[in-house]
Amino acid sequence: MQIIHKYLTKEIFKHFVFVLLVVIGIYVIVDFFGKADDFIEAGLPVSSSFIFLLLKLPFIIAQIIPVCILLAVLVTFGMMNKNNEIIALKSNGISVYYLFRPVFSIGLLLSVLLFLFSEIAVPVTMTKSNRIWIRDVKKKSAVASKERNIWIKGNRSITYVRYYNPTDKSIIRISINYFDKDFRLIKRLDAKKGFFRDGKWFLYEVIEQNKDKKDNQVTFHEELAEKLDFMPDDLKLVVKKPEEMSFNELLEYINKVEAEGYDATGYKIDLYAKMAFPFSCIIMCIVGTGIAVKRKKKDGLSVGIGYGIGIAFLYWVFYSFCLSIGYGEVLPPVIAAWTANLVFLCFGVITLINAE
Repeated sequence: MQIIHKYLTKEIFKHFVFVLLVVIGIYVIVDFFGKADDFIEAGLPVSSSFIFLLLKLPFIIAQIIPVCILLAVLVTFGMMNKNNEIIALKSNGISVYYLFRPVFSIGLLLSVLLFLFSEIAVPVTMTKSNRIWIRDVKKKSAVASKERNIWIKGNRSITYVRYYNPTDKSIIRISINYFDKDFRLIKRLDAKKGFFRDGKWFLYEVIEQNKDKKDNQVTFHEELAEKLDFMPDDLKLVVKKPEEMSFNELLEYINKVEAEGYDATGYKIDLYAKMAFPFSCIIMCIVGTGIAVKRKKKDGLSVGIGYGIGIAFLYWVFYSFCLSIGYGEVLPPVIAAWTANLVFLCFGVITLINAE
């Protein structure tokens, strides 16, 4: 490895670690004060909130690594630009592409590590942190989920939901058992599907069974409005989330859902996003190098950091927007997950070429 490449690698990693620690500190402080009231209301000790944040830390790190490497690249080249090192290197015939080689290698390494980190550490810790939030803080111990099956204990009722689709707030294959004060079954509803509208659940193709001591009355309904003991947010809270599953687990989950005839579009987008998001580390390295090397000395280091924060914000907004319209089935899953990367990759390459 050339001396310049060693120097760039060392400086970028040094600034990367510093920025990562600063961003983690800010994120944890904001998240702690944002959720402190919930832990206090739940009667939990302060130690529980620290354990919750500690378990959530891998997910936070996985989300902010692309931003941190972008800022690290901008700070490193910004310092070199301030000390006239960029001008000196260019005057000696060293091109931008030569300086970019170690940056690209770092971006590639971080992309691979981020994917592996999201596969190994994040699913385990997020499952535990979500369990603390649901059971201990939100007191949703009456709701249990195994794979796609959801059981809900309400006010003298037990509800079974075979599958919940958070995209359109629909439930598939529902069974609701109602009990009297002596816990005797008095009514049962079985529906093929249901949708949440105007504060109520609308069930379709319903079989209603009313039981009494003498007879069992059965009634069929094409549509039935029912006020159930749970809301869509309650279901969304307990279903297994994409960040709690590895790539293979999510792929297996999608295959099972589609094999049973259910729509898995949202989960497909999450699957492709597991590959697309780590790749953003490379993109941020390209964009950061192009902008930092092209900037003039008078711009100052603070301007470079401002550029970095602005670019990271635009990327995150556009990335989230693409995923949202993908969930709405406007874009195919793979395009929804990769569009932001493609747009910012083109922007980064053009910026790098102009810098040269």
